[in-house]
Amino acid sequence: MPASRNDPQVFREAPAWAPISPGWRQLYGSFEAMGMSVEEHDFRTTHDIDWGRSFHPGSLEVCLNMCGRGEVRSGAEHLRYEKKTVGFCAVGARPPEASRKANERHLFVTIELSRAFLQRQISDGAGLVLAARHFLAGDSRSFLGDLAPLSSAHEAVALSLRRPPVAATAHALWFQSKVLELIAQLLFLPQTSSEMFCTRQKRAAGERVEMAMIVLRNRLQMPPSLDELSRIVGSSPFHLSRTFSERTGMTIPLYVRKIRMERAAELLEWGGYNVTQAAFEVGYSSLSHFSKSFCEVMGCCPSLYPAATTLSRRKS
Repeated sequence: MPASRNDPQVFREAPAWAPISPGWRQLYGSFEAMGMSVEEHDFRTTHDIDWGRSFHPGSLEVCLNMCGRGEVRSGAEHLRYEKKTVGFCAVGARPPEASRKANERHLFVTIELSRAFLQRQISDGAGLVLAARHFLAGDSRSFLGDLAPLSSAHEAVALSLRRPPVAATAHALWFQSKVLELIAQLLFLPQTSSEMFCTRQKRAAGERVEMAMIVLRNRLQMPPSLDELSRIVGSSPFHLSRTFSERTGMTIPLYVRKIRMERAAELLEWGGYNVTQAAFEVGYSSLSHFSKSFCEVMGCCPSLYPAATTLSRRKS
């Protein structure tokens, strides 16, 4: 008796590649011809969409995510892309499931690399992170790399990929150099540093704050307590609270309120949400409390916000 396609033991076939929206733009290369493709995605959603159909079968997919939430799953592993994060996945015989969230603007740049292209650049897997090492060695499974905050340097690269700062005749050299630079930064384990202890401690504290910000953006409806957040990022509650305030200029509760109101503003402006729906979506059960916080953060009552932003754009 033939196996059912719903049988969890049956691998689903790798989908044929297709852009996920009209906002797709080829910036450079060709995955089929060159083994390297740099692509821009800039679109808005009204419903969750299948991001995975834009993955090239047999590729390593790097995503520089500037705006919008996305999720990639492979077995028990998952990546949750938030605003200003970077990560990658290896697309195997059983491709990972991937989606982009509804009612958001999505802006990200992807770099798709074939195994043959990477093998031409990298002689062996020494120093590679585990997921990239498996991919380079020919493993047909899907693997997910680590997710990290999008550094200012990575964001600058993403923006320059969208608008190259060189003449068209130099695009080939310039794009290839940027892709190789990202490979070196994202696919290799960090080098053991001989930096001074105090410098290393400051850098680690900054990384914990950035990770805390990602966790908080990912859990707007039910933010973790300070104790739980500290355990997640590997810090003491007192130290995290102090360094968070030093780095961001605000306390953790004030930061949570700020990002909640910014998310609510996006929903009111673009997502077709009314005030009550937006309040519940960002974790507020009291409409009066939500309205008061929104006015304080955004400088406008939530019911008037869509009209106010429309008027502002017309004036500009």
